[in-house]
Amino acid sequence: MGDYYYDEEEEDGSNGTYDYSPEHSVCDKEAVRSFASVFLPVIYALALVVGLAGNALVVVVYASKLRLRTLTDVCILNLAISDLLLLLTLPFWAADAVHGWMLGTAACKITSFLYSMNFSCGMLMLACISVDRYRAVAHNAAGRSGPRVRRQWLIVCVVLWVAASFLGLPELIFSTVKHSHHRMACTAVYPHSMARPAKAALELMEVTLRFLLPFSVMVVCYCWVWRALSRAAGVRRERKWRALRVLLAVVAVFLLTQLPYNVVKLCRAMDIIYMLVTDCEASKALDRAVQVTESLALAHACINPLLYAFIGSSFRGHVLKAAKHLGQRLGRHPRHTEEPAVEIALNTRTKTQSQSGSEDQDTSTFTI
Repeated sequence: MGDYYYDEEEEDGSNGTYDYSPEHSVCDKEAVRSFASVFLPVIYALALVVGLAGNALVVVVYASKLRLRTLTDVCILNLAISDLLLLLTLPFWAADAVHGWMLGTAACKITSFLYSMNFSCGMLMLACISVDRYRAVAHNAAGRSGPRVRRQWLIVCVVLWVAASFLGLPELIFSTVKHSHHRMACTAVYPHSMARPAKAALELMEVTLRFLLPFSVMVVCYCWVWRALSRAAGVRRERKWRALRVLLAVVAVFLLTQLPYNVVKLCRAMDIIYMLVTDCEASKALDRAVQVTESLALAHACINPLLYAFIGSSFRGHVLKAAKHLGQRLGRHPRHTEEPAVEIALNTRTKTQSQSGSEDQDTSTFTI
């Protein structure tokens, strides 16, 4: 984050300042910085207000009232926490876009690390949620709890946070404050001998681990979920279609918000490796594309509560009860009807034979 443009003093030719003509003219990117100083603060302010409200509500409800019954619940809580930490870095980047970095090297490293770590953690949590939903349908694992299972949930979340922290380490190590374009900037500065390979490798690694891996896991798991639900007996067809719409919405939102940004990152990686951009206007267009598509990718942190928490009946029920209680305290009696959740009853047969030879059935509920 913060690398809205490549340093004009770089000599590696990675979308920075080149000699574009025989007269060795320099590409002036003041227009790119001016665009960032207006566009980014507005977008970040909107994302901060909307995202803080939704994710803070998720954290408060899950932490205080709602029992964490499944790994999906645990991941949704951790997803909301990571999104909150990500959103809380946005005021610093908005100020950086307008005035430059004013807080010193330590704050630059910490803020860059938190942004990168929580961006990665959110994507990994989404993949984990899709895997747990597949397990709930395919292996009838919904509703299982206990000390051993909860320890497994804890281990999974710790592993995901550690992996996300690993992906944020380059920002912690290489981010620094340097004088650039007549102001101070928080940006990653690599040793000259490894600048181009390191930048290209990190861009490709982020595309792979933040987008391709989670998206592939989501598509495969949700395809299996729908296949299992379509074969489920005793479930009305309209409920199956509603479950399918929810799954399609989850995948579509992820694709629409993350694909443009990762395509641009892939183009930037190719530019770093092969020095494809040799025109000043094309270089500035690529920089603007990074700003716009990264802002779109951040919108996912605002949409996550709607897609993953508010769809659940238990979460929505607690919110409605809190709203009703608040309305009663204010002397009002709001009328509301709770929309039925997309819940599928899964019948698991345990082959424990009783003296009469009958089979006991354990029914658990899986919420899309």
